[in-house]
Amino acid sequence: MNKHIFTTLLLVICLFSCGEKTTTNTSALSRELDFNFDWKFQLQKDTVLPTNVPLKDTDWRDIRLPHDWSVELSFDESFEGCTGYLPGGVGVYQKHFETPEDIDNKSVYVLFDGVYNNATFWLNGKKLGENPYGYSPTYFDLGPLLNKNKENVLTVHVDHSRYADGRWYTGSGIYRNVKLITLNKLHIPIWGTFISTPVATKEKASIHLETTVNNQLANNSEFTLTTNIIDGDGNQVASKEEQLSLSANNKEVFEQDFSLSNPKLWDTENPNMYKAVTTVSQNGKVVDEYTTPFGIRSLRFDNKTGFYLNEKKTNVKGVCIHHAAGLVGAAVPEGVWRRRFEALKACGVNAIRTAHNPYSEEFMNLCDEMGILVQDEFFDEWDYAKDKRKNYHDRSFDYITRGYVEHFQEWAQSDLTRTMLRDRNHPSVFQWSIGNEIEWTYLHYRYDTGFWKDPNDPQASGGYWGSAPILTPKEIKANYDAAEKGEYILAETAHKLAKWTRELDPTRIVTTNMVVPQTSMVSGYADAVDISGFSYRNLDIAWAQEHWPDRHITINENPGTWDDWKQVLEKPGVFSIFMWTGIDYMGERDGDWPEKSGWGDLLDLAGFKYQGWNYFKSIWVDEPHISIGTLPVAKSGFKQTSISGQQLPENSNAYKWRDSNMHWNYKDGEPVVVEVCSNLDSVELFLNGKSLGSRKGADSPDKLCRWTIPYEVGTLIAKATSGEDEISTELKTTSEPIGFTLTADKIELKADAYDVSHFIVQLVDKDGLPVKTENAKIEFEVVGDAKILGVDNGARSNIQDFQSNSLTTAKGRCLMILQSTKNAGTVKVIAKAQGYDNQEVTLQVK
Repeated sequence: MNKHIFTTLLLVICLFSCGEKTTTNTSALSRELDFNFDWKFQLQKDTVLPTNVPLKDTDWRDIRLPHDWSVELSFDESFEGCTGYLPGGVGVYQKHFETPEDIDNKSVYVLFDGVYNNATFWLNGKKLGENPYGYSPTYFDLGPLLNKNKENVLTVHVDHSRYADGRWYTGSGIYRNVKLITLNKLHIPIWGTFISTPVATKEKASIHLETTVNNQLANNSEFTLTTNIIDGDGNQVASKEEQLSLSANNKEVFEQDFSLSNPKLWDTENPNMYKAVTTVSQNGKVVDEYTTPFGIRSLRFDNKTGFYLNEKKTNVKGVCIHHAAGLVGAAVPEGVWRRRFEALKACGVNAIRTAHNPYSEEFMNLCDEMGILVQDEFFDEWDYAKDKRKNYHDRSFDYITRGYVEHFQEWAQSDLTRTMLRDRNHPSVFQWSIGNEIEWTYLHYRYDTGFWKDPNDPQASGGYWGSAPILTPKEIKANYDAAEKGEYILAETAHKLAKWTRELDPTRIVTTNMVVPQTSMVSGYADAVDISGFSYRNLDIAWAQEHWPDRHITINENPGTWDDWKQVLEKPGVFSIFMWTGIDYMGERDGDWPEKSGWGDLLDLAGFKYQGWNYFKSIWVDEPHISIGTLPVAKSGFKQTSISGQQLPENSNAYKWRDSNMHWNYKDGEPVVVEVCSNLDSVELFLNGKSLGSRKGADSPDKLCRWTIPYEVGTLIAKATSGEDEISTELKTTSEPIGFTLTADKIELKADAYDVSHFIVQLVDKDGLPVKTENAKIEFEVVGDAKILGVDNGARSNIQDFQSNSLTTAKGRCLMILQSTKNAGTVKVIAKAQGYDNQEVTLQVK
């Protein structure tokens, strides 16, 4: 679709949420056809756009979308660490399909939820358009180019030869869903409804629906517009019907209002959903039907007291994550996100920041369903580029790192608009973020603070990261005014983006992630947004609140420490943290080979729990919890002390929890730091029945109870008490592994070629205890009709191919993801390792 179409305001419909995936389109009401199946794919040798499309594809690969070709390839040190040491390239996709019936009376569109990136589209050799941004949805009108009496060929050219164009792993290809949309000439267009709930209380709710109806007929049309509001149990709870008319070749927005008594509100604990089923009828016949899922909820932000969801004060326990998910790359099945979301919610997470770009429609639907708030973010770069290898500003000008900045001026409004039109009806979306750490790319911003001194070394921060502001706002403003500006002014661009956002959705607030808030607060940048989200600048919060008492300030990105959460608990108005990151991701590892991933606080790349998961559960979840982590003193950041005293840090970084071990296997006599996290008051530690004393989390700067003890074979027990509550946990020394377990999170799959099951192997000793200090090579065999998506062990330095049926474990464990096909039947998964008995799990695909 040509981007200029989006300069006018369209209204949104949650397109992908409507109904089950289908493989046929048999009636006027079947708007959507699943267009993911039966594609051809081939990597190209150069970047030249084909001129003779459609191409001969008889010897190309048969694939099903979504598809990410980069994750199929091997890690190599010669590639770039900024994107996880995997290559990009150029790929071409083609799909052959028949023209829908009665085409003269239909409008036909193809909708792509995401193609990474620099994509060009043709139908039957005629160019449909392009879309440079890899994260925005786009669609095209196929009608004028469809062949009536022979097959059609849709061609998509994807140029990701600039494969280091992001600061993290991006993926390559048509990595999100594709739909064929067939509509009557009188219809509700794609993204054609916008629903809001101006009143949302336990007693009553008002629902406001704006529906666009498009009349593509050559004559005036009279029609009936009917909307039924359906609750989560399938009951109709409200309805409205209107007799309307539209002139030929015209579209118009029609408004309908509804009232409900005793509505079921959407929140993070009870994510109740409704749907508005809207039909367009003529002469008693329904010619179009569209379903808009939505939730009834209210959002209120107060700069003195925080955030209120349905008028209940709500602290946002947030994580930043990237859009890829380990071994599946950027083509993430819904079931993979579901497993990860379940783990995140179990330790208290209630919000996700889509760092730093729009995510898939499936992702948003799942957040609606599971009750996860979403800060929906648009861009990582605006007018100027970031250095993909070193963050900050751009200092290299090689071909492979050229990215979206080259398209921003022309495409930003279009990409922002399409994203918002798709996402506006999701109750999970509670904030729009227009950008991430944009200040780095306007070089003078950092110098205005007074910290940066050396223009020849613009990353020499002069102590910025550990210091409160050293200049007054007046002094910083004087530096800002005197600074040499470039062609673009950050604050001006921010105001433009915020204006576009508010025009499309006046019901939500606009925020941004400020990494140099000292300058942003005085420059006009902060004036553009409703809430200023600070990035790693807790030291600026009190200063900013003092000088700008009417501004709302919170945290949009942070390292994940107790100090971060203390800001929420202790500073008025600060209602959120978004730790970097909730889950490991590939990328930002320049020069760190073989480490390709990192930064996860809660889950590793395979979705296994870090000890940080237990730490934050002890902070965020109001139920008794305790867990033990261990580290050699040499790797702990702490000094060795007697067991009677609380441990002393070598430096302040010691007070950020690490990926501590969840085992008790060391060398005899080796000094080990034992860290116990619990939300009860006091913890007592026992080694082989002997008490090593008690600690209180309140006495530690990070709420962790610590002991330094010489290692001794046996059992480590931690017992926590608070009043009458008492819980305990233990770690035992394990012996050599004598076998392994094989478990699956699902043993029944849908025969839809989408459903997945996660298989986990764990080495065990003679007592059945998990062995986390030994490893083995595991091979998976599948008997039956199912597909191995890949394998991983979660280790940041794991550079074994994901696309394989075998690998060596890490911490004694590994993951294999299995996906169904469309064929029902019995599937047996067999795990093998030399020297151990095979293990089997049987699944039913229905």
